[in-house]
Amino acid sequence: MVRVLSDEEVASVLDLEALLPVVADAFEKQRTGSVERPERPHYPIGKGIDPDAPEEPTGTGLCMPAYVHGAAYAATKLVAVVEDNPERGLPTVTAQISLTDAETGQPVGYLAGNRITNARTGCIGGLAARELATDGPIELAVIGAGTQARWQTRAVAAAVGSDRLESIRVYSSSDSRVDCARDLESELGVSATPVSSPREAVTDASVVVTATTSTEPVFPGEALADGTLVIAIGAYTPEMRELDAATIERASRVVADVPAEARETGDLRGHVALEVHPFGDVLAGRRGRESADEIVVLESVGTAVLDAATAEFVFDRAADRGIGTTLVL
Repeated sequence: MVRVLSDEEVASVLDLEALLPVVADAFEKQRTGSVERPERPHYPIGKGIDPDAPEEPTGTGLCMPAYVHGAAYAATKLVAVVEDNPERGLPTVTAQISLTDAETGQPVGYLAGNRITNARTGCIGGLAARELATDGPIELAVIGAGTQARWQTRAVAAAVGSDRLESIRVYSSSDSRVDCARDLESELGVSATPVSSPREAVTDASVVVTATTSTEPVFPGEALADGTLVIAIGAYTPEMRELDAATIERASRVVADVPAEARETGDLRGHVALEVHPFGDVLAGRRGRESADEIVVLESVGTAVLDAATAEFVFDRAADRGIGTTLVL
């Protein structure tokens, strides 16, 4: 039997506070090498569909497999990235996750993947804020006002507590910053303000989150206060870039979910001598913040290990509650 979970059904069992330790454990398994994470192939899709431009693809397909040693299921996430989709009223990125019984090799689950991806990515920022932000109240600056900006903020609140999250400033080049700030304030009960410039957002912030698809730096690094934690989520290719040279040069340490891949992003690839440490080491009590005035950067490119762990968490919760549609293939 295969259990199929819609996005709404995934949402009904997804809880960030409960998910945070699951993601932290997945990082520990990745740190110790107790995972299988093959390279993720990506390829153009849609060539030949448009008769006027038969050689132009409509988007990119990705396949992201992973297995955490000892887990009940192996996971494969299938992703399509189609830049024109917002004009159709559809998400730019669409994902589904297939689960296979690790003992028998039989298919057991098929899950809507966007919310799972958003939640596990949010947890990276949440864990970073918990482990690497300076002590005391957190003034959070968010650059970007889309889906991931919201998930990052929710996860930071879940990880550090809404009582410690003192304020939120949201910047986006579009008016979406107004809606994003209003929605976050209503949801989290924390003062959230849309601001008119990146500098205004990051000045005196204790934590800065960047969640954009930019190819150019999104804030001036010289405006960061000493002690700021920067959580860079958006750049995952050599062409994408959110951080300027000043931010990296001012950073006392840089950590990443997948250091080798993070080095290839537009944020870090120009800094050849830069030492990039695994975020798993931080969660294991190593390479954390050493002083209150250090600027620390977390660079995230995403890892299918977190998809596998989050999908198992969601699937088991749904199965225990009888949620989803079951069918025989």
